Amino acid sequence: MGNVKIDFAKTQGKIKDMNSVNNGPLGDHDLKNNEYYAAARIPYARLHDSTFEWRHTVDVHEIFPNFDADENDPASYDFTLTDVYLDSIEKVGTKIFYRLGTTIEHEIKRYGSIPPKDFRKWARICEHIIRHENEGWADGFHRGIEYWEIWNEPDLLGHMCWTGTISEYIELFDIAIRHLKKCFPDIKVGGPALTHIKRVEWWAEFIPYLKEKKPPMDFFSFHRYASTTEQFTRDIEIAKNYMVEAGYGDVELILNEWNYLLGWEPRETLLHSYRTIHALKGAAFNIAVMITCQDSPLDHLMYYDARHTCAEFNGLFDRISYEPLKPYYAFYAFSDLAELGTEVKATAEGEGIYALAAKSEDGKRGALLLTNYRNEMTLDGKEFPPETVKIAWKGLPDKPTRLTVRTLDNDHDLEKTVGLTVPSCAGEITLTLPLFASVVINFDVE
Repeated sequence: MGNVKIDFAKTQGKIKDMNSVNNGPLGDHDLKNNEYYAAARIPYARLHDSTFEWRHTVDVHEIFPNFDADENDPASYDFTLTDVYLDSIEKVGTKIFYRLGTTIEHEIKRYGSIPPKDFRKWARICEHIIRHENEGWADGFHRGIEYWEIWNEPDLLGHMCWTGTISEYIELFDIAIRHLKKCFPDIKVGGPALTHIKRVEWWAEFIPYLKEKKPPMDFFSFHRYASTTEQFTRDIEIAKNYMVEAGYGDVELILNEWNYLLGWEPRETLLHSYRTIHALKGAAFNIAVMITCQDSPLDHLMYYDARHTCAEFNGLFDRISYEPLKPYYAFYAFSDLAELGTEVKATAEGEGIYALAAKSEDGKRGALLLTNYRNEMTLDGKEFPPETVKIAWKGLPDKPTRLTVRTLDNDHDLEKTVGLTVPSCAGEITLTLPLFASVVINFDVE
């Protein structure tokens, strides 16, 4: 039996942006997912691998195609499709997290992942991209984009994102971050969006660089694909310890690519991973990870990927109809708590039981997000017995309280399944929670 206890009187800080994603809605395609995307209330969309959706967008070498051109001349830049894409993201109420660099290149020839032949000029090109999007340069905009990331996965084996050395990337990072922070003191610049936090050869160079050169880094970013929440917890702790060791213990810690992965090989293991990403199991996994990361040193979490053409890793939208899949509702549910704003104390006991609770500023509304996730080799959990979970709460205003239970399982997409009124500020309820099922319980004080 599982037990969840909530104390709405004990606050634990804000609900953090654990429900951000990579990439935005489809924009002006004939079939759109804009409405669903907006309804999920995604806080940030990181722009990486965006050219798989729309060519000639976002990447520095796509916007500035001729590196020998004059970086001060607006005619040297092609902002057209990038501006349309960013408009479509902003229209659904999502903020932009801009990755400066290149889309991953799986092909046998590299184009964007080759180090720029002049690092200082590359930094000035990035400066003008920022001026276009934030300061109106070259018939631009005033979007107020705060986060700017320098490159993606320079440590990736196989050189699919960066064909240079670690030392060369660090040199580019140092030049770019100093130039951009000098030009725009109020934006946040960081990186390096590491593929894997445990790559020893990377840290052997990066930590001494941070200690000696002390670049004005605002955030440290890294990635993790895994199948258990414990794997995320360990990597976050490692990242935090590295930043403390380097003297950057106060920078934002951002995990900006993640998803379910049991393993890259053998083939059946990888196929199970892809199937999980699109199934009810993937929804429970997403909720479990977001809850775990909310109560960790992590500041920001960004799922990979909400891009429609990302067939393997986009668990949010059906590739044919663009309609929501089960994992979409994990982000929708987390947004309910994010809108309330303040985390309150919630403890969960029982194997695979994850719980997160929040309340509004006036204390008259509360919510519990609860899931049952274990990494069992099934996609819908039907062959496993359900868990009985007793939920007890206190700390609400001492008035009658309306409870509404919405369920995400094989038969429901967060529809209301239970509604009742309790006479006081405290109470308890017992629910049956099948494996991979989730619920949102809303508490509304009358």
